[in-house]
Amino acid sequence: MKKKSVHLSWIIIMCFLAINSGAQQLFEISKDADTRWISFENPTGEKGKGAMENKGAKGNASQWIKAGDSIVLVNYTGAGIINRIWMTIIDRNPKALRAIHLDMYWDDASRPAVSVPLGDFFGIGLGRMAAFQSALFSNPEGKSFNCYIPMPFKTHAKIVFVNQSEQNQLLFYDVDLTALKAPVKNLTYFHAYWNNKHSTTLGQDFEILPEVKGEGRFLGSNISVKADSVYGDTWFGEGEVKMYLDGDDALPTLAGSGTEDYIGSAWNLGPFNQLYQGATVVDKVKKEYAFYRYHIPDPVYFHNDCRVTIQQMGGAGRDLIRNIIKRGGQAKPVSVMTANGLIKLLEKPGYPNLFDDKFPADEWVNFYRIDDYSSTAYFYLDKPESNLKRLAPVAERLKGF
Repeated sequence: MKKKSVHLSWIIIMCFLAINSGAQQLFEISKDADTRWISFENPTGEKGKGAMENKGAKGNASQWIKAGDSIVLVNYTGAGIINRIWMTIIDRNPKALRAIHLDMYWDDASRPAVSVPLGDFFGIGLGRMAAFQSALFSNPEGKSFNCYIPMPFKTHAKIVFVNQSEQNQLLFYDVDLTALKAPVKNLTYFHAYWNNKHSTTLGQDFEILPEVKGEGRFLGSNISVKADSVYGDTWFGEGEVKMYLDGDDALPTLAGSGTEDYIGSAWNLGPFNQLYQGATVVDKVKKEYAFYRYHIPDPVYFHNDCRVTIQQMGGAGRDLIRNIIKRGGQAKPVSVMTANGLIKLLEKPGYPNLFDDKFPADEWVNFYRIDDYSSTAYFYLDKPESNLKRLAPVAERLKGF
């Protein structure tokens, strides 16, 4: 048993290394690639231009970014791949992590491929700095931000730090990239999209990724939920994740079976973090949740278009849902799980209504509800710009914080 466990661990480690090194063996050297670190100590990444200030003795490790200001972190000309981004700021309060945002541009595009709040981009749900490690992001001690997603480009890369918070921020960062003599073949560009809905129409799915046009790969997402207090202690996470691919209209090609199921857990949700799935925030007192799922061993490809949604659906007993409605909460039962199977209420118009005593009292009822959802979707696309809308204004991003 011990040998099998060691063997499995080695396979996992090798798979992780292959993902993050482009399947190149660790001992192989590429004659067409050079290593560059871009930071305040070497903002251009040029050869022999690092640590130029204060005679090399930590002359420019960090800089203050005033509230309302922005700074270009990377402005690199040439072909390459960004392999790692690390940074930290001095004031990591939740509002600051939602107000500050990162913009990333590839190959001199006029619109950013990435425009996402700082915390959300690095998988910090609801601005709550929980220590975690996944295949794509990590926050070792709850004090920093790390990203390991490969970001290739053909001619130019630009990353901008935009401080829309109310605080001056002391920023440390470095961006580690491989400089290439020629661009990667069959290159697709990295994109990230942030979305938030404080309220929606009952029964309307939340869009993790609105329809994006082009060919690419959906890499996954992190999702945050602030459950409305009107629903009490009822479970929010019965919603299925659905992926509409390449012309799907009313019905998706890919459909899950529930929220915690989608992130690889089951029967409600507790905190955990693993390479491809995890729940970094499970606060059942404040009714706040943050979780992630990354499609690395199980790729999701699309050739013309892709749209990803999650249903706003929960579960509880009949009387609890009655009380929610009496308190003014929005709720609509959609199915009842009984010992004899699932009763599909939307296909049974004559079935007793929730306030009829013939409606089963002791069964599990799935019901539409409305909570505050936000998400960051990560994907690759065959072009450096997408058709998606721009990042919401800071006032909209900070609602509820």
